[in-house]
Formats: sequence, C-alpha cells, structure tokens
Amino acid sequence: MPFATLSPPQIQGLTMSVILSLQGCTHSFAKRHASPITILEDITLTIREGEILGLVGRSGSGKSSLMEIMSGLMPPSQGRVLWRGETATKNDLSHVSAVLQDDTLFPWLTVRENILLALEAYSLSAVRRKEIADDVIEIMDIDGYEGAFPRELSDALKQRTILARALAQQPELLLLDEPFLDLEMLSAENLRTDLIELWSENRLSPLKAMMLATHAIEEAVLMCDRILLFSSGPGRITHEIPVPFPHPRNRQSAEFRHFVDQIYILMTRRAPIVSEADLPASPAHETLPPTEDDDTFIVLPDLSIELLVGLLETLETPPLSGRADLPDLAQRLQMTLDDLLPLGETLQLLDLAELEDGDILLTTVGQTFTAGDADARRDIMRSALLHALPLLRAIRGALDERHSHTIDADYFRRQLEKGMSENYAHQTLNTAIAWARYASLFGYDEETDRFLLEADD
Repeated sequence: MPFATLSPPQIQGLTMSVILSLQGCTHSFAKRHASPITILEDITLTIREGEILGLVGRSGSGKSSLMEIMSGLMPPSQGRVLWRGETATKNDLSHVSAVLQDDTLFPWLTVRENILLALEAYSLSAVRRKEIADDVIEIMDIDGYEGAFPRELSDALKQRTILARALAQQPELLLLDEPFLDLEMLSAENLRTDLIELWSENRLSPLKAMMLATHAIEEAVLMCDRILLFSSGPGRITHEIPVPFPHPRNRQSAEFRHFVDQIYILMTRRAPIVSEADLPASPAHETLPPTEDDDTFIVLPDLSIELLVGLLETLETPPLSGRADLPDLAQRLQMTLDDLLPLGETLQLLDLAELEDGDILLTTVGQTFTAGDADARRDIMRSALLHALPLLRAIRGALDERHSHTIDADYFRRQLEKGMSENYAHQTLNTAIAWARYASLFGYDEETDRFLLEADD
C-alpha cells in the first residue's frame, strides 16, 4: 500500500493538540580556529498528545543530540523549543523525561533506591515518593527485584528499571533514544510489547506522548503513529510518514511488510553524488595526525569485514548475479532488513555496492573484488578503505611518517570524541582497527593501546 509523505513545513499545519515543538533548530559544535561542525540543521517538528512519534535515522546521524535539545539538556545553536505553543522554560521541560543511550543505574543503589533518587528534586513527601516507586515497579514488571543491585540484574531488567525511573518523574512527554538497542532479540521484543500495551491501556498516566529514536525501521512501524525520516551530515528531517495500522500490529501481515519495504525504498533512493572536484582540496600526502580542524570523521558501524565479504559473495552468486531486492535478500539470509541495511550502506560507502530504490547491486569494483583471490581482495579493500575513510588515511599517514612507526591510539580516540559521543568514538575506532587488520593497513597492540606498522605492511 502506498503511503503519503509530508515535507517538514507541512507538519506545522496539522492542528492536533501539540505538546512540544521545534522551530528551525540548528545545532553546531564550536571548534577553535575553525568553522563549527553542524550536527543538526533546520529541524522543525511537533509532538502531539496521544501519539508515539518515531525518529528513524542511522547511528551517528544526530538523533541523540536532538533528544538532548528536546529534553532541555542543551539549547539549540539556533531556533526555538516550544512547550504548548510558548517558548519552553526550564519548568516546562521538567515535564519531559528521557531515556538516553548512555543512561545507567547507580551501582551502589538498589532498584528501589535508583527509582527514588529520581524523585529527590520534587517536593514530595516520603509516603508519596514510595507510592510512585511502588506504582512504576509494578507497571514495569520488576516486582521482586526492588532490593537487587544493578550487578544482579539482566540487561533487560536494567532497562526496565531505567524506564521505571523515567516514568517515576510523572512526565507528560517521554523521549526514548534507542531503548532496545543493547537487548537480545526476545527481551527487546517483550519490552516493546509491554510498553505498547501499557500505552494502549492508558496505564502510563500522566504521560501524554512519546518519541522513539531508532535506526530500526520495522521497530518504528511496529510502535509509532508517525515516523520522521532523518538524514545525516548534518541531521535533517526528510519525510514524515503517517502509520495507518491500529495496535496491536501484526508484523507478519502483507500490509505491514509492504509498508516497511516502501520506507526502505525511500531511504535507499539514490542521492545526488558529490564530485571530488566539488570537495576542498587536500594535500597529496597526509603525513600528520588529524588536527582540531579535521571534522571529516564519521561514525563507523559495528560490523565485521567477514559479514561485508559474505554479503558481496552472496550478491555475486546466481541467481542474484550482482543485484537483489533488499527484502528478498533479507529473507534469503534470514536477517531483518534493519540488520541488512547497515551492511549495504557500508558497502556503498566503500564503493563496492550501491543502494538504489530498495535494491542492492554490485559495482564494478565489487565485482572485481568477488572475482579476486585473497591477495587481490586485500588490495582492493585497502584501496577502498583509504579512499572512503579519512580516519584510516590519517592513522596510516601518521604511522608512515614516524621513525618508530607507532602512535598512541588514544590520540585518535580523543579526536573522534570532539565530533561524536564517547560510545560512538570507541565503536568507530574498534571497527577501524578490525577493518585495517583485514587490509593489512596497520596493526594494534592492545596492551600498549598503540597503532603500529607490522613487518609486512
């Protein structure tokens, strides 16, 4: 079934009761002696009472920064945050609770104590705080664990406790940033189902709206009433998609699957290609580590080279012979589309495959790779990594220039943290190390936390 999409300016024209909105919000990180890095650009959106709004974008696209602005943790560089139509005050945003990616429990406090701590800032009696804690413990189904410490909990129970802590603040708006990301599949599914049931049964009062940031399209379609598609570099809203299905939703139905597929087609529609002639000139040889002026590093996904190579080989093998429909390929590989898409996007970044209107196809370079032996594949991957990833070029260039042919990895980790979160910086560097090893670009000594050129590099 086709779906209607609305451009961001049209979103403002809808008249349902709006609880929070952003108008023209841009956010940049200031950099000494250099132009700021723009993370979010001209974001306009509304959240209405009675809905779950989805924000779908890749990891590192700026979703977390947007959540921090909406929760009042940081102001936008430009634009306005409105609460019920008026400029939001600190008191207004006290009605917003957020579950962010880096949220943790205090390890020295029990489940109950962690929840009660969230109520310390409110003028409530001890009896009332206990009542609220009891309520959210029951609602989030963590009865019996009140006296447990975080180390005694599974990941799923920790996340339920974090949600209970956010709900204990009695918010009108709950922001959820990838809340199921670190849970194994069955636990994530159970928590999603419970949360939707609680919402549908009006058991989360006084909660009036939720916003879910996720990279998983199927998850967004399963839970949300509207979906905003989010692009990166910088983060922008590209489409608004109303979800027509009532709860509970059947993800196996043909209508649901087709709807998800249509969003994938929208997200993989070919984007304009930027010519290298349009990019700033760079030195012929990168001989120094990145400076504070280097803002070109991107978040790398937590994917192994073996997975990427496996997908290339699958695409090359008949009957696919170089091209496949993403949903069909996901079924063939027994993967979800949300797991497959990052693989395709990474191969596209490396110019080994292309994504186009819901299909993935091998490029000429990708075809040469699959036809080559181990040495040829390593050479092609080395060239692809150096061409596509400034981080790997910078590390290899620094190693080549030093007499010792070693350099501190933490230097690059700190450079990455200037443009992305600490978690993404660690993930990006770990991925870079694994990919570099496959291509014999450089090695890594875990004991000394240093990069090095090995004998055969």
